[in-house]
Amino acid sequence: MFLLIPGRHHLLSDFQFKYLHRLLQNQLEGEQDVQGQTMPASAITAVIFAVTSANHLGTKRNPVPFYLRAMIIQEFSSYLDIPVFVYGIDDVGEISDFAGYTLKSIRHSSEGLHQLTPENTVVICSTAVKDMYTSLGYKVLPAELDITTGQLEHPLPWDIVRLIAQSPDWQKDRTVLDLIHPASFKIWKQYKIGEKVQHILKDPIIGADGDLTTTRDYNAYVKQMDEIAALKYQETAPYIQPGNIGDIGCAAGSWIKMGCEDERLHECDFYGIEVSRHLFEICYQRKHNGDFANPSVFFSQKNAVTSLVFDPGSMNTIHTSSLTHEIASYGSEQDLRDFIANRYQELAPGGVWINRDVVGPENKNEIVLLWLDHTDGENKQWAAGITDNQELAAALEKLSTRAKFIRFAQDFRHQEGYKLAYEWVTIGGQTYCRLRMQDACEFLFTKDYTDNWLSEMHETFCFWSFADWKHELECAGFRVDKLSKPYRNEWIVENRLEGKTKLFREQEDGLQEIPFPVSHMLLLARK
Repeated sequence: MFLLIPGRHHLLSDFQFKYLHRLLQNQLEGEQDVQGQTMPASAITAVIFAVTSANHLGTKRNPVPFYLRAMIIQEFSSYLDIPVFVYGIDDVGEISDFAGYTLKSIRHSSEGLHQLTPENTVVICSTAVKDMYTSLGYKVLPAELDITTGQLEHPLPWDIVRLIAQSPDWQKDRTVLDLIHPASFKIWKQYKIGEKVQHILKDPIIGADGDLTTTRDYNAYVKQMDEIAALKYQETAPYIQPGNIGDIGCAAGSWIKMGCEDERLHECDFYGIEVSRHLFEICYQRKHNGDFANPSVFFSQKNAVTSLVFDPGSMNTIHTSSLTHEIASYGSEQDLRDFIANRYQELAPGGVWINRDVVGPENKNEIVLLWLDHTDGENKQWAAGITDNQELAAALEKLSTRAKFIRFAQDFRHQEGYKLAYEWVTIGGQTYCRLRMQDACEFLFTKDYTDNWLSEMHETFCFWSFADWKHELECAGFRVDKLSKPYRNEWIVENRLEGKTKLFREQEDGLQEIPFPVSHMLLLARK
């Protein structure tokens, strides 16, 4: 008889060891399953740990990588006088037959050695997953669960993980030491897992699965990033200093791929940092596919806001593109200041941080008039209530520019509590929207990102002007290179703004049309 223990297994508890030890010594005799049935004696031949979410690491839900979880189980197994097997089970999202998927994965990974059936396997599980196995005919032992009350009698391993995350000195915390098995403690201490878990679980910006936002369509996002990768690299390449080169927020690794093909940089080491699990996995796969000409390319899933991601003083060039506005959007302006300070520490003396991103106008608080075309599409607000990205994009594309603004004003940073203030005014028979210049620019430079509208509505582009940026960088110790500049994306002006919208300033003698302001910047911050 096999004992199957499915779970994420970030650590193993002292209770789990004692429970397993009892089962092995008594050969299951007299144990009650979750349905209250008494088990007969059965010879146990092996214990099998199914480590779920094995392809996840560095996230709040799965902070510990699979290889360390496997090491913990292996160390734990040395205390048991029976063969122990470990199989990684990749995360596949929410599926009703996850138990069946787990069993198939074990059969495949073991090359048929372990074909687990209700006749040869007893499952140990105290969470709701147990119902999936009982529905397949498996006997399930309750472990931490009291089957008479339906309540947990003992803390789950994840409860201990959360205790560690909140403990100021987890290695001396008496409650933790009473609950954790020595094998787990050994590996957690040796590899400093406790400190890493504390850092990840306390992160205020990143979600449970390691993403800034849960509304982003990553297929559309990656396509957009790849389409403009050449432009990004051409604009930043002249300023790259050879040596250690880091790309923070590297998305699908496209900028690094082009750097690897640059003859000047063929002896450099490239380091890609990506916080999003989805994008990190794409980078990792591209590396295995041989997409990078330089073998010295390394990717890590880390958050560059809350900590350093490179050794202090180690980097010659750090590159970021379309990233810093996301930090302010999903975190705060203070988080962005922390990000700036971290980059300063990581650069070697004379090193450069190349930051390409959107930027706000200098006159962001000026009240202006915004003319919006109402004849270039439909004026019904039937796009309201749609949550599917593709369906919403199709609906938004049918709206007139004015109707799209109305939808934008409703959605823009609504979940963050922002209320976009505006009013409609009629002057000389023409209707205008009166609002702050910053809000006008937020609409002008966001309105066409309909493929990811729900995600984009969380993001602010125009919170700092170029002068604000220069001030913040200098406060952090940087020298802003004279080649740094704000600029207007003329393609956006010609293809997305002209004919659809205009900006005006109210004056005593009438309205003065205002040129569309800067939209982007190239910042070269030197240490």
